[in-house]
Amino acid sequence: MLESEPVAERSGAKLSWMLVVASLLFLVLLLYVMFVGYLPAKQRMAGLERELRQLYRHEAELQLKLQAQEQGQTQRERQLATLAAERAALARRVEALERELAAARGRR
Repeated sequence: MLESEPVAERSGAKLSWMLVVASLLFLVLLLYVMFVGYLPAKQRMAGLERELRQLYRHEAELQLKLQAQEQGQTQRERQLATLAAERAALARRVEALERELAAARGRR
């Protein structure tokens, strides 16, 4: 019996040292994951979010410019239609005046 107790203590001591070493390895692995993997990924994600917000702002600016250009184009088309109508009215008036002139010349 005397011999079995020191053997039991040795295996218990060996087990506790292995537990301490395993805990330290786990701590090192956890710190590695936190500082080498997680923090740079978090910083990269924050940078990507900033870039995405900047892209959204730029898209909104482009949408406003496009909207202004479309409004300008619509206004130009309306003006063109108005001018075409005026031109057609003037052409009809010129034709009417030419007929009147021809009729007046024919009477002479």
